Amino acid sequence: MTVNPFTGVIRGMRLSVPTLVPLFLFGSAFATLAAQKGLSLLEASAMSAFIFAGASQFVAVEMWTQPLTVSSIATMALVTLSVNLRFAVLSAGIQPWLVGMPRAQLYPALLLMTDPGWLITHRYRSDGGADRAVFLGAGIAQWLIWVAAVVPGYFLGTLIAVPARYGLDLIMPTFFAAMIVPLWRGSRRALPWVVAGGVSLVVAHTIEGWWFIVAGAVAGSLTGGFVGDGKTER
Repeated sequence: MTVNPFTGVIRGMRLSVPTLVPLFLFGSAFATLAAQKGLSLLEASAMSAFIFAGASQFVAVEMWTQPLTVSSIATMALVTLSVNLRFAVLSAGIQPWLVGMPRAQLYPALLLMTDPGWLITHRYRSDGGADRAVFLGAGIAQWLIWVAAVVPGYFLGTLIAVPARYGLDLIMPTFFAAMIVPLWRGSRRALPWVVAGGVSLVVAHTIEGWWFIVAGAVAGSLTGGFVGDGKTER
């Protein structure tokens, strides 16, 4: 029996539907910030299309200065690397399921990996799903909506002088706060989240710059290593 490869892609796109509205708002908020920082519509669109990494795009644009210097670029690279290191863990988590895929299919799918896409795939697998094309379909749907969100968000940014007045600066933390809810596995597993958040807050109020992101990531990772697996609490 021949399996239609597009069946899984379409299924993955359908499973992504609940994430598309918040993702559209998230992408629009990024474009609003990009407009405020002086990026052109083409530059903002290219960043969303080719980088496709919401949190690190926000951080990079927040750190954007004119003119860019070697030190500012190096700092931006270090901070965005810290933000994106989570994808190394996420991809390792689904590696057993993706092993054996042709590279021509595997690498494009990994390029489109997002936090919501990973969660969708994880839940699909937990429910007994076996079609690996679901992972690719989720990534395609989210990439399309992310790129589409740039235009309205960008023009909104040219009209709004202070985005924070309308709560646009809260979209990213709200989005990621909602993302961690399906990952809850009891208070023991939540300890690294608490440590990472606490260290980030302390460093943000004591050290100038963006080092709170690096410090929080390191502290949370080390705590997770010491906590270990343990037993899942209910």
